[in-house]
Amino acid sequence: MKILVINAGSSSLKYQLIDMETEQAIAKGGCERIGLPGSFLKHKGKAEKQIDADMPDHKVAIKLVLDALVNPEYGVISSMSEINAVGHRIVHSGEDFDKSVVVTDEVIEICKNNTELAPLHQPANLTGIFACQEVMPKGTPMVAVFDTAFHSTMPQKAYVFGIPYEAYKNFKIRRYGFHGSSHRFVSEEAIKYLGNENAKIVTCHLGNGSSISAIDGGKSVDTSMSFTPLGGVPMGTRSGDLDPAIVEFLCKKLNFTVEECVNYLNKKSGVSGVSGVSSDFRDLAKGAAEGNERCALALDIFTYSCRKYVGAYAAAMGGIDCLVFTAGIGENDAQTRLAIASNLEFMGVKIDEAKNARRVSGINDITGEGSRVKVLVIPTNEELIIARDTANLVG
Repeated sequence: MKILVINAGSSSLKYQLIDMETEQAIAKGGCERIGLPGSFLKHKGKAEKQIDADMPDHKVAIKLVLDALVNPEYGVISSMSEINAVGHRIVHSGEDFDKSVVVTDEVIEICKNNTELAPLHQPANLTGIFACQEVMPKGTPMVAVFDTAFHSTMPQKAYVFGIPYEAYKNFKIRRYGFHGSSHRFVSEEAIKYLGNENAKIVTCHLGNGSSISAIDGGKSVDTSMSFTPLGGVPMGTRSGDLDPAIVEFLCKKLNFTVEECVNYLNKKSGVSGVSGVSSDFRDLAKGAAEGNERCALALDIFTYSCRKYVGAYAAAMGGIDCLVFTAGIGENDAQTRLAIASNLEFMGVKIDEAKNARRVSGINDITGEGSRVKVLVIPTNEELIIARDTANLVG
């Protein structure tokens, strides 16, 4: 079985074609600048190919992707009929779905109704579905895999805010959490590695967008991102948690509208705003090494916040068996991992610095001698989660 995984953004589209017999991607790539001048497709199949082409919309982009997949020179299949199903990343399930579902007209309408919960992402995700329905052979099954669904197992005490309960019931204001496919994948891999299906695990998905989750017995019981991906730890350009009264204060001081202030917190804040240099942690590390105090401060704020969440979630679960690092920073930045784990020795967390510094394929066990808690670096694979769910639902 071959599953096409689609992740559609507002002006981009990423894809992988995964052979489920081996669970390996046989082709992957992405379309950039959809609807803008200078659009192009980067494809990697039998060969790598960049295709510069006008892409006024996602329908055209999907058609270019499918053409690339069947191209005799650099494609990997002989016809579109070899694609058994399509799995779509959809950001928000609201409270309507607690797992992946086959796409139907009813599912699409529910996703449309949840657009107000993810106005930047949900319309683009749905556009990917519509484009595939138009371009692919009629009847090709499609599956919606939601970022938020994995966190639907959180208890009310973790997701209901301290505001009038009617705001939750009437307006769906609650903690949802994001990066669900990533937290699910790495926690499942950790459980297999530990051989303990009841393990208490804290997963740290650290990248330009970062979130930390408490996973108890394979179920998410709390997570740092909140009503939107703006909550939690400070990120590349996002502020993370802050006193909500700051919004009103900033609006007055900077003559912002509420929308302008939210944009400020989403795109001008985080480690980029603190450092005044960059949202890229490599730039911050370089700046800190050269004596830039604001770069050093930005890194300290990030790792301190992550450490607090790890400790809080260990307390929430009544213990911790495993700490997992994943995503761009979590997988590649040994210094950040070490900084987060520092001062957690009282919880039984110790890192082997030599193992932490090495690069390995697959799981890197960086647990230090005498550590009561396993510390693992696990490469995430959100696309494989989408493909597995799709195969299970249509197979």
